[in-house]
Amino acid sequence: MSKHHINKGKRKAPEQKINVKLLPLAIGILLMAAGVIGVSLSSDEEEWSVSDDGILSYSHIDETEYSVSRLEINDDNTTVKTSTFKSRDSDIEALIRLPDQDTTVPGVVVLPGAGVSKEQQTAIPELLAEIGYASITIDQRNLGGIDPQGDLELFMSGEEPVEYMMVHDAMVAADVLGEQSGVDSQNIAMLGLSNGGRFAIIATAIDPDIKGVVAISTSGYDMDNIVVDESIDLEAYRFYRSIDPDNYLADIAPRRIVMFHSVNDSIIPFETAQKTFDKANEPKAFYHVNGSTHGYSALMADDLQNELAIIFQ
Repeated sequence: MSKHHINKGKRKAPEQKINVKLLPLAIGILLMAAGVIGVSLSSDEEEWSVSDDGILSYSHIDETEYSVSRLEINDDNTTVKTSTFKSRDSDIEALIRLPDQDTTVPGVVVLPGAGVSKEQQTAIPELLAEIGYASITIDQRNLGGIDPQGDLELFMSGEEPVEYMMVHDAMVAADVLGEQSGVDSQNIAMLGLSNGGRFAIIATAIDPDIKGVVAISTSGYDMDNIVVDESIDLEAYRFYRSIDPDNYLADIAPRRIVMFHSVNDSIIPFETAQKTFDKANEPKAFYHVNGSTHGYSALMADDLQNELAIIFQ
């Protein structure tokens, strides 16, 4: 097992089942209804926990188990490995792409958006290899789809929510990538798109070994906008804070957070991304992209290359 992920979190579409534009309102409704659910908050063998402030942490991550089932050399001399690794007793499928380099190179964990497989998320890994970086792109659980109500019920019964496992998967992916020959395990960053961007932000916040994060077409849930009064179930509120990327932004600094967002994004409104960026501490950068593309656009390539160079310097 590599050095990562011991005692993390010291502070401690269809895009998704709840439309992100309505999510703060939906969360408010669920918070008021949550009191009907029985509460038992002991976590599975205390491997994961959530602080009073709603910060997720993992006490440890088990020895990384993974296999490489296929090697492919592309025309551009990049090597692609098909890999499977264990995370929270599940098999996570991944594609590892390695550039043709004589020296060790930094690596990037790529978390696709909801409904997007690792095979479909090719543009970014190909760009990363072209500019000299390794990458691991994973098939997220439920292909990145989330069920906040179902996860709330798991949390209230003391069981591990799926969204927590997805954060865990991202951190294990960082370990797997860092263990590849030719990859600098001290220089691993997160990059996520849409829902994947949310998990990338949270994973970066609770794993201090991650060098920085790039979030494309994503935002937090603006839980600070929820009025907390006697009608609110406080344990449900703590859970929703624990899945809100906005709640983790303070723990990323002094590492860099970079956001890209189309000004007319049809899935996640630009204004919600701007709110998330405004809450982040320096160092940070926000790139406004012309158009309505949700996800990666070739217009981001040059700035993405420049920002990764800053993150890895």
